[in-house]
Amino acid sequence: MSYKIVVDSCGELPERCKNDPHFESVPLVLDIDGHSVIDDETFDQADFLKRVAASPNCPKSSCPSPERYLEAYTCEAENVYAVTLSAELSGSYNSAELGKKLYKEEKGEKNIYVFNSRSASIGETLIALKIEECEKEGLGFQQVIEKVEAYIESQHTYFVLESLEALRKNGRLSNLKAFVANALNIKPVMGSTPEGTICQLDQARGINRALKKMVDYIADGVKNPEEKVLAISHCNCPARAEMVKEEILKRIHVKDVLVLDTAGVSSLYASDGGVIVVV
Repeated sequence: MSYKIVVDSCGELPERCKNDPHFESVPLVLDIDGHSVIDDETFDQADFLKRVAASPNCPKSSCPSPERYLEAYTCEAENVYAVTLSAELSGSYNSAELGKKLYKEEKGEKNIYVFNSRSASIGETLIALKIEECEKEGLGFQQVIEKVEAYIESQHTYFVLESLEALRKNGRLSNLKAFVANALNIKPVMGSTPEGTICQLDQARGINRALKKMVDYIADGVKNPEEKVLAISHCNCPARAEMVKEEILKRIHVKDVLVLDTAGVSSLYASDGGVIVVV
């Protein structure tokens, strides 16, 4: 049975998926002081990070339109799945659902399902790969949905940021708190809630201590790690990501490991030097 997996561009696709017709990335658009950046294969991370650092304002992101999702759903595949940023963090999920409604109104019935990742970045990637795995196993459309939704329930996202500027600029952190944190070199250890929102788990002075605390949370919290894929995305810091990977693998044994550099939206929120881990 033919299938297609549509992922909004906050999810980083491995190179093999970028060239696979079963996958399609629908881009969000980033705006920095009137300069638009499309989060697709043309995204220039170095230029983007330079513009973000130079701007006093937080860049804004626009999710794909329902019409763009409709376009992605319009294909020969019998089963179409969309994976979006957490509905608590973006309008991408609602847009994907509206695109599904438009498809049915204009083109009739089709197997289309939208997964709310309740995560972001490489968390979306793992969900897309899980869909692919289920389809290759020959599961039916409803079976895929049930298995992947259960997988999403078991997934946990963690991250540590080098800079708190993005959180300060978008109002998630007060100027005073950001100033104190930067002055004392405090780095928060962040995680996701079951609903798909962001929470602070801990904090430490210095990026390395914060990363080690994150590793502790991951190693202590993961269940059945031998069945899990350890996924790490990083913003322009491959050596740091490698260190985190090695420290985690000293503590737990996993089925596989995936490490990717962040795309546009994830680069915006992770900021230069940020590390995101999903397991």
